[in-house]
Amino acid sequence: MLVIDNGTYEETLAHVKTFSNPSGLRITDIRFADIVGGPFHSSLIKVYTNQGLVGFGEVCDGADKVYAQLLKGRLLGENPCHVDKLFRRIKQFGGHARQGGGVSGIEIALWDLAGKAYGVPVYQMLGGKFRDRVRMYCDTEVVGKDSGLAMGAALKKRMEAGFTFLKMDLGIGQILHEPGTLSAPVGFLEEMREKSKNRYNQNFDDLTDDEIREITNRHYDVYNIPHPFTGIHVTEKGLDLLERYVADVRSVIGYQVPLAIDHFGHIGLEDCIKLGRRVDKYNLAWMEDMIPWQYTEQYARLSRAVTTPICTGEDIYLKENFKPLLEAGGVSVIHPDVLTAGGILETKKIGDMAQEYGVAMAIHMAESPIACLAAAHVATATENFLALEYHSCEVEWWDDIICSGGQPKKLVQDGFIALTDAPGLGIDDLNDEVLAAHLHPDIPGLWEPTEGWNKFYANDRLWS
Repeated sequence: MLVIDNGTYEETLAHVKTFSNPSGLRITDIRFADIVGGPFHSSLIKVYTNQGLVGFGEVCDGADKVYAQLLKGRLLGENPCHVDKLFRRIKQFGGHARQGGGVSGIEIALWDLAGKAYGVPVYQMLGGKFRDRVRMYCDTEVVGKDSGLAMGAALKKRMEAGFTFLKMDLGIGQILHEPGTLSAPVGFLEEMREKSKNRYNQNFDDLTDDEIREITNRHYDVYNIPHPFTGIHVTEKGLDLLERYVADVRSVIGYQVPLAIDHFGHIGLEDCIKLGRRVDKYNLAWMEDMIPWQYTEQYARLSRAVTTPICTGEDIYLKENFKPLLEAGGVSVIHPDVLTAGGILETKKIGDMAQEYGVAMAIHMAESPIACLAAAHVATATENFLALEYHSCEVEWWDDIICSGGQPKKLVQDGFIALTDAPGLGIDDLNDEVLAAHLHPDIPGLWEPTEGWNKFYANDRLWS
């Protein structure tokens, strides 16, 4: 018979991380690190627990981490394994587009913790695998003078690197400086050109805070007018140039590889239909976000007017807000972002709901490997999945952000991600040395204390 000295056993156990008591797991802290260049501004999240387990999350690219910070006081002391319960508690504090970034980022960290606590990958907790590899589609830009042939050459390099699904931009931004291609209220196009130049080419180091704010506000005024209200129309010359662009791309890459298009610019429904009919013949995978997602009936009209699949969804928060588009027949491809839609489980639910309408799901992703792995777990566990977005081919240090638990050093290989059976998201730790080298210049702290948010809560009940 084995006899254990209780004192020795308890002393030994205090120094051993067993991670074998999920029911006793509790959230003790939440901290952040802001990085830039991977490819955009991202606020990374660490959720700490009383058992030494740490869960990793991320706020949606370009969103303010305050959307996640305000949730801390509502989660401290709770068991992160109760993911759905905690999500239902905090989801009222999210919203569409970047406003969903806080709730969604925290949610993926909870799944990471639950997987680590039980020793299983997130995809297994979602019901298991539909596929062993997750297909990535590579968003691509041209360095230097943009043209269809130059874009074709850039996309061809993606194919040579193993990517089997491609995406590019096609829109009024490419013809904005070409005379006779667009019409709009007199002076508006000139203002667009000027605001774009000032916003993206100005050296802000030479300006005062008030001058920077003025440029930012005026840029907002011009570039945040909803599509139907800009009065911008594409002329026949403009349509000719855009069609020629697509034809030149196809002449380089061929017609067999899927090619999606995005970033059309703020033009109204009728001009979207004109352009869509011009490019229908080029066998495109989808046309993305041609008009604001809220205009359900306009999406239905667009979908009926062209033969190219219509896609939207990266700015939609929660499953119920995707349903009107599906019911109206407005989309052939739904396109949630895990860090906007509400997190891992909500995105899985969105995909399953879309499948009931015969609609496929692609996943938008423009963030760090944390969000990428979260999306890959959803993709692995969702039957109607098509492809996952990837923006970071040229970011040499992107893979170095994480210390992966059993994942290959390079996550995206030959255009795919192959998940292992590592628990949670498959991240052991983050590489603080890499993060420190890429911190946001205006937000330099790395995992600094956040006690100021510990008691940030109110009477959150939505009824009397």
